[in-house]
Amino acid sequence: MNKDSYAFLKNLMLQPSPSGFEVPAQKIIRQRMKLFAERVSTDVHGNVIGVLNEKAAMKVMLAGHVDEIGLMITHVDDKGFLYFAMIGGLDPATLVCQRVDILASKGTVRGVIGRKAVHLMDAAERGRELKLDDLWIDIGAKDKKDAMKAVAVGDPIVIVPDFFELRNRLVSSRAFDDRVGAWVVTEVMGALAKKKLSVGVYSVSTVQEEIGLRGAITSSYNIKPTAGIAVDVGFTSDYPAGMPKRTGDISLGKGPILHVGANINPVLGKMLCNTARKKGIKYQMQAEPRATGTDANAMQLARGGSAAALVSIPNRYMHSPVEVVSLGDLETTVSLIAETILAMSGKESFIPG
Repeated sequence: MNKDSYAFLKNLMLQPSPSGFEVPAQKIIRQRMKLFAERVSTDVHGNVIGVLNEKAAMKVMLAGHVDEIGLMITHVDDKGFLYFAMIGGLDPATLVCQRVDILASKGTVRGVIGRKAVHLMDAAERGRELKLDDLWIDIGAKDKKDAMKAVAVGDPIVIVPDFFELRNRLVSSRAFDDRVGAWVVTEVMGALAKKKLSVGVYSVSTVQEEIGLRGAITSSYNIKPTAGIAVDVGFTSDYPAGMPKRTGDISLGKGPILHVGANINPVLGKMLCNTARKKGIKYQMQAEPRATGTDANAMQLARGGSAAALVSIPNRYMHSPVEVVSLGDLETTVSLIAETILAMSGKESFIPG
């Protein structure tokens, strides 16, 4: 990975951007898109859209969602402690004793998530399932009045950003789901920028996926793509609690995950596999017997329907503050999608059969 692409990735991961509050990350995406795209726009929903070869009859949409899971202040008690609800799906156990950033109107406020010390819990408390009501945020306020000078009900919250490197070209951060997808669709534009294209390419950094695929629904309705490729993250099974019987044998560093199932157009799905084999790009396969729960769903059902496919980046510890991905997998995902688009003539039929 070149220095510019790596710097873009790291900067993107440091942006606090939970669903509905994606502006910080989208600013970084927009700056990068403008280096490659012929046109970049932001719609009323907040999706950032970069376009190449706009006059082409056949449109290919790429979608990676930029939003992350997070929290939101729901109550401030008399002593100045903050209570919160989830933005998206979170395991409360991953929140215990975390440092958080509250995105307040006057600037970021640092806090810590507190819980009763284990020494003070009785046997029943230690054995029962942890609930959000067992947790609170401490910003060091003297009381409610003092706390309300800094924060307000409705302020969004994220785990303190912390992007760092592990061994063997692995990196860890919160929000790889699916900030890396937004990174990939942007970098694909860079890979295609000076190439001869037979199709129009619409690269979309979508918003609000974690609360219902909302950005992909609106952007794909407006773009009306012939074909759409969503880039998201997928479960690995290469760690002690992995579940290969459910996810398949998926590992970091062995290439992107391709999928087969009802959400995947068979023609487009085969095209991705054929391109990977032809170009010597490593990939892994995963079964999807139902809807995938990704932006591919929204693109498949846009208007009268489009040919949809999903390319997933292997990800350990999904929806946690320490997700882990491979830089090599990110690079090969960009190459696979770019090469697939370059192989398109613009006359393809994606009708099955």
